[in-house]
Amino acid sequence: MSIPFLDQLFSMPSDVISAWIMTIIMGVLLTIYILKKKKLPIIWSYMRTTNHRKIGTLYILFGILFFLRAGIDSLLIRTQLAVPNNDFWVFQGDKYNELFTTHGTMMIFFVAMPLLIGLMNVAVPLQIGARDLAFPFLNAVSFWLFLAGAILFNMSFFFNTAPNAGWTGYAPLSTEVFTPDVGNDYYVFGLQISGLGTIFFAINMIVTIIRNRAPGMKLTRMPLFPWSSLITSFLMLIAFGVLSIALYLLMFDRMFGTAFFSGNEGSPVYWQHLFWIFGHPEVYILVLPAFGIFSDVISTFSKKRIFGYPAMVVSIALIGFLGFMVWAHHMFTVGLGPMANTFFAITTMLIAVPTGIKIFNWLFTIRGGVVRVTTPMLFALGFIPTFVMGGVTGVMLSVAAANFQYHDSHFVVAHFHYTIIGGTILGIFAGLYYWYPKITGKVLDDKLGKFHFWLFVVGFHLTFLPMHITGLEGMPRRVFTYQWSDGIFLLNLTSTIGAFLMGSSMLFFGWNIYKTHKYGEHAGNDPWNGRTLEWTVKSPSPEHPFDPMPVVKEIDPYWYAKVNNKSMRTTTDTRPAPISVNTILPILFAFSLFVISIGMIYTWYWMSAIGGTLTFLLFIVRTLTDERKALYREEHSHE
Repeated sequence: MSIPFLDQLFSMPSDVISAWIMTIIMGVLLTIYILKKKKLPIIWSYMRTTNHRKIGTLYILFGILFFLRAGIDSLLIRTQLAVPNNDFWVFQGDKYNELFTTHGTMMIFFVAMPLLIGLMNVAVPLQIGARDLAFPFLNAVSFWLFLAGAILFNMSFFFNTAPNAGWTGYAPLSTEVFTPDVGNDYYVFGLQISGLGTIFFAINMIVTIIRNRAPGMKLTRMPLFPWSSLITSFLMLIAFGVLSIALYLLMFDRMFGTAFFSGNEGSPVYWQHLFWIFGHPEVYILVLPAFGIFSDVISTFSKKRIFGYPAMVVSIALIGFLGFMVWAHHMFTVGLGPMANTFFAITTMLIAVPTGIKIFNWLFTIRGGVVRVTTPMLFALGFIPTFVMGGVTGVMLSVAAANFQYHDSHFVVAHFHYTIIGGTILGIFAGLYYWYPKITGKVLDDKLGKFHFWLFVVGFHLTFLPMHITGLEGMPRRVFTYQWSDGIFLLNLTSTIGAFLMGSSMLFFGWNIYKTHKYGEHAGNDPWNGRTLEWTVKSPSPEHPFDPMPVVKEIDPYWYAKVNNKSMRTTTDTRPAPISVNTILPILFAFSLFVISIGMIYTWYWMSAIGGTLTFLLFIVRTLTDERKALYREEHSHE
């Protein structure tokens, strides 16, 4: 669509114009609602907070928002592929490339990651008896860096310069020679900023779990969600460091004429090694926290201690360790040679062993338990067969010779979604329904939750089960059409119907949240008859949750206190706790890096210099400021 403006003709695709119109309308309606309901003080308090529950809530809120955006992308993809030779709207050619790039990148980095980090923020400190994360200020910086990176990435679409090299950013396609537009620069800087926030969060979570546990809460007594969060944080620290290096080198190739990933000196294979050294641990960064959620949910709703607790901990650690030894199974067709292919095939098959241990331990926990099929438990039960199916196709893909057939086909797309949706997304939903009382003080409606589950899971299998067959029939991934003669029309149509069924399930989730907040009753401390420490504190969790501090003597201490009809032992002799304060500095730090990135993307180096100066000044302000002084004075005045 062309728009006349100041005697010039500006061309803008109709999908971008539609997005602008919808965003402006929604923005106006949201502003009216905020002003009418007088929500500005709440928004201002959340902008300045460093409290773990509030930061976790912000992660979850924006994760769901980006989930809707990335979900719409997936529906547009499936609409284009519903029938052969389709010309749906503008989503052919390069527009289709942009569509699957933004869908994949957002789902991995701006949906699954923030939702899991949000749940970790909410639940882990409460489960280990900590009053907050070890570094509350750094926690707020982590969130605002994530949001700044996500906004930067999304801006590219509104300026009609969306990234188009796939979520993996493969060189040489992502280099300036083949994609000179600034779209992939948005990809580079958006992921750099949000990835920095993830690294800061990982450091914070490791220190919190190692240093801030309740008295008696040995590592061997921790619930499995904190255990999976600890291992995941080590993976984040290493994997996102490697990704930052890769993006840094790609930035130099795109902007300053280096040749790390092209030319005689460089090689596109270097990018693949760096990306997948990040990318495969990233799969377990997404799945391990979900494993921890399922362990806690299954144990609670089976009224039974998790079966084989030591084996579960060891298997989490083994999965994390082996996750760094399998990256080249994404590169079987590159030509690394038979020795490399054999090594990575074996390590890929080995990783199925600790995963299988976990599956059987969950089944043995359910066996003989008093099972209550609530919505969180339903998501846990749906996860087991779904993830096993993804695991089986993963073992198929690990056979190097067979991988030559499966590679870059819809079969790989189906496998990947069976593991990530079947593991991560179902785990996120289980965690949201399970810990919702600790976030908001209310329990989501169980009936609406079950509608959400069944529509989502049935829609999921309808979408991705046929894609195994279309892949085996030879349909490549990342193509926007196919022919009637290919004989895969009905399979693709089934996938499209399933995708819209999944999308419709989110309407029930949205209605559930609205109905619960409008009409739901306040939940007590322990609405699920839980086993762990988070159910001993009020719902929603207060800023000073443990006063006095519980003393832990065994796994599931709260459950055994209830069984024995005794109160938990407590103590006031604890190490000093982190203090949550209100400060605007974290959002200013994120803004300064945002300004640097915009300047770099458009080579406005004066803007980058301003952003860099602002960052330096903020470091000085932070060094010279201690917001806790006012809090200490207030506490002493009450004594």
